[in-house]
Amino acid sequence: MPNFIDLKDLKKDQLIDLISLSLKWKNNNCAQFMKDKNVVLIFEKPSLRTRISFEVGINQLGGNSYLLNEKEMQLGERETVEDTARVLERYADMVIIRCFGHDQLIKYANISEVPVINALTDFSHPCQVVADLITIKEHLKDFENKKITWFGDCNNVLQSWIEASGLLNFELNIACPEGVKPDAKTISWALERNNNISITHNPQEAAEGANCIITDTWRSMGDKSPFPEDQFIPFQVNKKIMELADKNAIFMHCLPAYRNKEVSSEVLEGSQSVVFDEAENRLHAQKAIMQFCLK
Repeated sequence: MPNFIDLKDLKKDQLIDLISLSLKWKNNNCAQFMKDKNVVLIFEKPSLRTRISFEVGINQLGGNSYLLNEKEMQLGERETVEDTARVLERYADMVIIRCFGHDQLIKYANISEVPVINALTDFSHPCQVVADLITIKEHLKDFENKKITWFGDCNNVLQSWIEASGLLNFELNIACPEGVKPDAKTISWALERNNNISITHNPQEAAEGANCIITDTWRSMGDKSPFPEDQFIPFQVNKKIMELADKNAIFMHCLPAYRNKEVSSEVLEGSQSVVFDEAENRLHAQKAIMQFCLK
């Protein structure tokens, strides 16, 4: 049974199938392919959308979910990652992990005899990007000849967007402050497959003609390092930025959003915003990902 760790682990056809399967789940909540399956969720980080979408999805598909939160365990602390994996595989049919260290997740997945899903690490957030791709498919119909622009921090969500662009070959523009850079190895990997990826420090240039503008919080959860907010202010997504985009452009944000920081309230609540469709699609994406891992 396959794990779901990073998008670059997939083949192009597998990612396309995940998007199609997610849309099928959106229109059909009847099948219970997880009947009597037990799923453990290890969440070292707080969560709203990721946790609830997985738990509701498991319930709707006939399964049982068991949450271990940040107060109950941290991978590798009270016992080794290897021991935890060997114990939980005796109880559960699948383990879903939201943790800080990506290396810890990979270590767990390499040991586990049951499928492991990456529900977010400091390095990547592939579940979110599958939901985002569903949302684009719904609103823009396809990815070909589309310009997708990312604004702000080069965080874990962007990491998974870069991997998606390497597989699906859409145009990806990254608008970020000087000195803020995405992971070099991932950029190199993606450029070998898609040379239509660019990085700019000019937000107006990045927004010009974009079909989809995406942003996220400027500081990742748990990040306590010094933060130069003044460098990010020019990268706020606001009405002026959206006016530079294609007239039918959509705006996305994985939430939670800090209004009038990375995005203005006007844009978040505006007619081009699809953030709540995007949030709903987390549920359908999680179902498709779980089916992929249990097939």
